[in-house]
Amino acid sequence: MQDLNDLALFAAVVKHKGFSAAARSLNIPKSKLSKHVARLEQQLDVRLLERSTRKLRVTEIGQAFYERCETVLAGVEAAQAVVEAARSAPAGVVRLASPIGFTPMLAAILPAFHRRYPSVRVLVHTTNRRIDLVEERIDIALRARDELDTENHLIVRKLGEARRFLAASPAFMARHPELSIDTLAKVQTLSMNDIHATDTWQLVHRDGEEREIVHQPIIGCGDFGILERAAIEGVGVGLLPDHLCERGFKAGLLVPVLPDWSSRDAIVHLAFTSRHGILPAVRALIDFLAEALPAAMTRCREVRPHPAILEAAE
Repeated sequence: MQDLNDLALFAAVVKHKGFSAAARSLNIPKSKLSKHVARLEQQLDVRLLERSTRKLRVTEIGQAFYERCETVLAGVEAAQAVVEAARSAPAGVVRLASPIGFTPMLAAILPAFHRRYPSVRVLVHTTNRRIDLVEERIDIALRARDELDTENHLIVRKLGEARRFLAASPAFMARHPELSIDTLAKVQTLSMNDIHATDTWQLVHRDGEEREIVHQPIIGCGDFGILERAAIEGVGVGLLPDHLCERGFKAGLLVPVLPDWSSRDAIVHLAFTSRHGILPAVRALIDFLAEALPAAMTRCREVRPHPAILEAAE
């Protein structure tokens, strides 16, 4: 195996186009450089450099060898950077993108993250649109989608699964006792679509049948909290996340609508770029979310709605 110092010194000579320039850059004697390169050529039994009193030329095999040396040296630097990053304490700014529906869970767990890592600052960008992590300089994206992200430049870490169910208030259902999958689009609905006047729900029956429900929502909003309150107050039928439905059902504020139908499972996952050397602060938040978020999603099912919602429903 070749001495890495010999490889590094040879690469420096080629990079600086001469022994003198390389020696000045590295602050070492020119004679030492010459000795290491000569030893390397002797071990390889090839001529890497052609020398003259005025000029130095890299041989064809020398150029090919130099390119491989650069790759090896870059790998060594990357390995050292990983170790150095692992040894340093998490600190600095981390940018996290999250769908609006996950804000209650993040609100429940981020204080604990701050107590564990007081030197890390978290900037949370809440939006339901698709985020380009590289273009928008986002470190981590929390996502819930039918399939995991498959972009080559992304790494994903699965956290769990979530599903949405149809729910409405008992009073609303009392006004629509004969509601069926065929008449669902004819009643007032509540939708996450806050852009278009018409929305489409992709529903699946427990036996596997699929239906598209094209409807015109009475309220369209990307914040599930607003949709939850509207459903509780009898405005319409909402397709709400399981944790909101479950707590509403337990409190008696919501009832299931067509319980055999639901959305498909959405895979809750973290996405982050695979660029070299994830910073300790980013790694710390990734690991913390993977540890704490699934439990927070479960706890949200047990939390009763806000007192203002309870009073409004009475």
